[in-house]
Amino acid sequence: MTNTPQVRSVSRIIDGFQTLEGAGFPVRRPFPTAELSFFDPFLLLDEMGPTQIEPGGHAVGAPTHPHRGFETVTYLIDGGMRHKDSEGHAGKPGPGDVQWMTAGSGVLHDELPDEAFVRRGGTMHGFQLWVNLPRKDKLMPPRYQEIPAARIPTGRSPDRKVEVKVIAGEALGARAVIETQTPIFYLHYTVAPGGEVVQPAPKDFNAFATVIHGQGRFGPKAVAGVEGQTLLFERDGDSIRFSNDGKEPLSLLLLGGVPLNEPVARYGPFVMNTQAEIVQAIRDFQSGKFGEIAP
Repeated sequence: MTNTPQVRSVSRIIDGFQTLEGAGFPVRRPFPTAELSFFDPFLLLDEMGPTQIEPGGHAVGAPTHPHRGFETVTYLIDGGMRHKDSEGHAGKPGPGDVQWMTAGSGVLHDELPDEAFVRRGGTMHGFQLWVNLPRKDKLMPPRYQEIPAARIPTGRSPDRKVEVKVIAGEALGARAVIETQTPIFYLHYTVAPGGEVVQPAPKDFNAFATVIHGQGRFGPKAVAGVEGQTLLFERDGDSIRFSNDGKEPLSLLLLGGVPLNEPVARYGPFVMNTQAEIVQAIRDFQSGKFGEIAP
């Protein structure tokens, strides 16, 4: 006898709001906002663009800035970026690539448009996620993982109506190659019209979906979700169900993680457990303890 999966209900729908980040590039942000400060263990989600860059045109990113106490995850769908940090890591993520940077005790980095991409022009589109670190890991040594698109595992449903890129966790028989500090799944689903997904999601995980394109139906009540919306799920089941009843492909990010249930103190690029630790982070940054980025 097999147990029937219990499908999670949708608890809230949040419309992402438009703002500017870094040196002035547009993002759509479901959180943090006045409506939702964070969704433990996730601190921030920004959809960067999509922005059309004319060949040889003007494109901006996020020049040198610090981080401490959490992880930044950059997933590029289109375009080209370049990364350099004070630990000596460098990379040029392109379409489908993922950079998972564990800031830990502190790091400086640049996130800027790739010069070659700007010269030829095109669409810049991606996501940046901030994942909190538990108290015991907040001052761990920084770590950097860059995974090209070709190494991101992909799963498909037997009817070929569903494809998933597994950035973290596992889905449809595919398991991620990225190592995470806490249990997380990060899945990019593409669902053809008429397709349906039932994704396992342990009851102790918080989980949400962000619709990139198209429209879908979510949960046991088939709640509608459309482009630009983020749907939060109750922890009342062990699976998440969604389907595409539209005429266009449905593209979405599905994320989940075990909440840390620890105090959160944050100030800009620093996320710790107490205000005293935030003050220390600022002092360490100002005194040069985060190092410097080599030319």
